[in-house]
Amino acid sequence: MSETNNRILLVEDDQNFGDVLRSYLEMHDYDVTLATDGVQGLESYKKGEFDLCIFDVMMPKMDGFSLAKEIREQDTTMPIIFLTAKTMKDDVLQGFKIGADDYITKPFNSEELLYRIQAILKRSQSKADPREEVKEFDIGKFHFNFPLRILTYSPGEPDESKEKLSPKEAQLLRMFAMYMNDVLPRSVALTKIWGEDNYFTARSMDVFVTKLRKYLKKDENIEIVNIHGNGFQLLVKKEQES
Repeated sequence: MSETNNRILLVEDDQNFGDVLRSYLEMHDYDVTLATDGVQGLESYKKGEFDLCIFDVMMPKMDGFSLAKEIREQDTTMPIIFLTAKTMKDDVLQGFKIGADDYITKPFNSEELLYRIQAILKRSQSKADPREEVKEFDIGKFHFNFPLRILTYSPGEPDESKEKLSPKEAQLLRMFAMYMNDVLPRSVALTKIWGEDNYFTARSMDVFVTKLRKYLKKDENIEIVNIHGNGFQLLVKKEQES
C-alpha cells in the first residue's frame, strides 16, 4: 500500500463483520488495522500512528467509550467514529460528550460510512497545524520531550533534573511551547485539550497553569503571564551575555 494512504484503527469484536469492513475499506485505499476488543485496540493505538479511529461500543474487556476516553487523554484531536447497534439517545449523547466526530448505528450503508470517513478526514486534515508535528522543545534551560512527557532541567551536568508530567500537563506545556513568546488564546487551549470552553474547564486550566509555573520557576528567564481577556503567554527571555 502507498504510504500516503490514510490509516484507520478499526476495533470491532465481531470478527466476521470486522474482516468484511476492513476488506471494504482497504478496497477504497485505506490502510486498516483491526483489533477485536478494547484492550487490544488500545495496544494497537499505542504501537501505530493513525488518522482516524472506528470503534464498536459494546465490546469485551474494554468498551468503545472507555477506549475513546483513554485515547482522548493522549490525543485530543484524533477523529473517532462510533459504530453500534445502540440507538438510545443517552448513548449517542455520551458518545459525542466523549468527543466523537460521528456516531453510526448498525446496520448501516457502507457507502454512507465511506462518505462520512472522507468528510471527517478532510475536515481534520484541513485544520492540521504544522506545529503539531514538533515532538520536542527547548524552553530556556529546559528540554521537553512531549511523547515521553519528560521535562528536563539542564543548567549544568551536576544539577540536571527530570519531571514526568501528567497527560494534561504535557498537552498544555506543548501548546505553550508551540506558541512560545506569543499569546496562546484560552479558548484554543480549552477546546483542544479539554474538549470544551466553559467556566469549569477554564478553572481546571488555571490549576494546570499554576503547576507548570512551579516546574518552570527554576529558570528565572521563563514566565507564564496572563493576558487579560485573551489567554496566556509563555515568555522565554534570552540570557544576558556578560
